[in-house]
Amino acid sequence: MGRVAGLPTSSNRASSFHLTWQLPSVEDSAGSVPPITAAAITAAPITAVAVTIEILEPPSVERLYFWALQADFADENGRHGGGAHLGLQWHPGHPGSTAVNWGGYDHRGMVLSGSDSALPSKMANPHTRDFVWQPRVPYRLRIERVALGGQTAWRGTVTDLSSSVCTVIRDLHPAGDHISGVTMWSEVFARCDDPSVAIRWSDAEALLATGNQVLPSGFRVNYQSHQDGGCANSDSSCDEVGIVQRTTVLRDTLQGQVISL
Repeated sequence: MGRVAGLPTSSNRASSFHLTWQLPSVEDSAGSVPPITAAAITAAPITAVAVTIEILEPPSVERLYFWALQADFADENGRHGGGAHLGLQWHPGHPGSTAVNWGGYDHRGMVLSGSDSALPSKMANPHTRDFVWQPRVPYRLRIERVALGGQTAWRGTVTDLSSSVCTVIRDLHPAGDHISGVTMWSEVFARCDDPSVAIRWSDAEALLATGNQVLPSGFRVNYQSHQDGGCANSDSSCDEVGIVQRTTVLRDTLQGQVISL
């Protein structure tokens, strides 16, 4: 029997579950879909990723919830350059308990440097900023490579798809000139038996330096184990639009399964 009540026992007191992108093919200019190869990614690396998030059933307790799109970075020689996560938060320390975060860590685990955000932060945190989001409204999260004075930076933006308003969160400066891996996740600092919360991911895409689009063929499911402090009553399952991640529910999709849309 897994953990279905009480707080997670992990070191950060959170229970996390993940969806790792599987990227096997790329559409070329002729419209065919040849297999993607390591050589193809090296010749035309991934320079942007985006996904739409919608908070279907928001939290009702004063605990932190974090839903993010994570990109891992590498340089032209394949050396790991760290990773960063862009996403929405339910954070009781911010006005209305809504916030946005764009931050990350280098390959040594050190916090990535970045530009100052134009958004205020009641918590005075450079990564987590005040940001008004609404339930049942789709938001487009986008991480993209930008050139600033000859230096590569990675910009995080959030677009409210109901109004088309795009907000630049800030720029980060990890080592690496391309994205080497992508994951979507929920990190929940609430009790395993707190009221159910649900969010939906949809319309995931990556862009190569050539401008070609890469669509994930599937998303590999991972849950934080009981031994690592995770809750056993979280689930990632398809609906008619995308993939719903939900807390406090019977688990339908098993560890390691690949969800195809």
